[in-house]
Amino acid sequence: MTAPFRTSAFGAGVVPFHVLVIGGGIGGLCLAQGLKQAGVSVAVYERDRTPTDRLQGYRVHISPAGSRALHACLPPQLFELFDRTCGKPGRAFRFMTEDMRVLLALESELMAEQQADPIAKHRAVSRITLRHVLLSGLDDVVHLGKTFTRYEERGDGRIVAHFEDGSTAEGDILVAADGGGSRVRRQFLPHAERIDTGVVGIAGKVFFDDASRARLAPALLDGLTLVAAKGGLGLFAAMQDFDGTALDGIGADAAAPGTGNLFDNARGYLMWALSGKRARLGLDGGAEKLGSSALAATAARAMAGWAKGFRDLVDLSDPTTISCLPIRTSLPVAPWPTGRITLIGDAIHSMTPYRGIGANIALRDALCLRDALVAAQRNEMPLLDAIAGYEAAMRDYGFKAVRNSLQAMQQTTAQGPIAMVLSRSAFRLINHVPPLKRRMARGMGEE
Repeated sequence: MTAPFRTSAFGAGVVPFHVLVIGGGIGGLCLAQGLKQAGVSVAVYERDRTPTDRLQGYRVHISPAGSRALHACLPPQLFELFDRTCGKPGRAFRFMTEDMRVLLALESELMAEQQADPIAKHRAVSRITLRHVLLSGLDDVVHLGKTFTRYEERGDGRIVAHFEDGSTAEGDILVAADGGGSRVRRQFLPHAERIDTGVVGIAGKVFFDDASRARLAPALLDGLTLVAAKGGLGLFAAMQDFDGTALDGIGADAAAPGTGNLFDNARGYLMWALSGKRARLGLDGGAEKLGSSALAATAARAMAGWAKGFRDLVDLSDPTTISCLPIRTSLPVAPWPTGRITLIGDAIHSMTPYRGIGANIALRDALCLRDALVAAQRNEMPLLDAIAGYEAAMRDYGFKAVRNSLQAMQQTTAQGPIAMVLSRSAFRLINHVPPLKRRMARGMGEE
């Protein structure tokens, strides 16, 4: 149990406080790094027993906003390590049809402009590598094997977190960073809903070697590709190319025995994800329980009329990397009375992956809350006012991102023939008007 910190009435006097963070994902660890750098006492409680218990095997896009948050919260040497373990930057961002015709292409100079700022630029990093970076230097902060069950608020203002192993931890502020299935949220905001959208994604990895590079379509090997296809299907494909060299023991992790190659972080690869409504894919029930061969067959069947370059993605994938993901989203929550319990990331505003911004919004939360708590500890504002300011801003940009992500999913999976013609015409128009292309490139990934 963490040693208690004495506190006075919130907002009166400079008194150290202790922050309990429930959940050691991207947002929770970034917050912990930021608080530690600022001298705010913090402890993270993570249900995983080891840092590799809950591996997530795919790349994650870090936007300029996410990069700024990491730069602000990480010590300089860790941000440099993060930067050096990212994949090679893509040279193109393309919107294509299922027969591989280009609707809109952001290439060469436009993409280079987005990479000019050494801090605020687009990056692609392995989730495994990013988590290792965020855990670095937090041995005295992160407590593993702690599955949260409930909290209680004591009469003296302290908060006690309870865990499955019977242990407890006391603090002055409790932050829910425990993901979409947040147990903290269920107790704190039981009316906050997270729903199944009825859409699922099938994803896989094609590892790079001479043979696979020779067979993969060249257009897929230099950046990111998005397809909104007829029949309400969507495809995302992106490379994660790096030299496989570990830095300071981080990165280049071969798959652990028995886990399959999904968690192989030592080789470059092209990842793809095909999505659509369950009924459209013939996965009305139990899709999450299907084996990789059945999922591959489903994806191949759905893309039967597509260009060979897209169909090859399924054929070339390592079978052990093919998995299924049900897509869920949070519903907006009305403002709640501000207290000493608050939330970040998917614990409050879980969103679909259709705009690729979920991790970046969690990082923005971490920075915003870090700034609020640091201001309170420095007596620049009362603690509850600081938390209220964070929550008001977070609800605004967070649920805007939820809406935008849901709208992008709906546009892809529920688009009728007329709407598809109009959207494809809009992409072609932008592709032929340089100022519109430049404006679109500058706005990518910023929420």
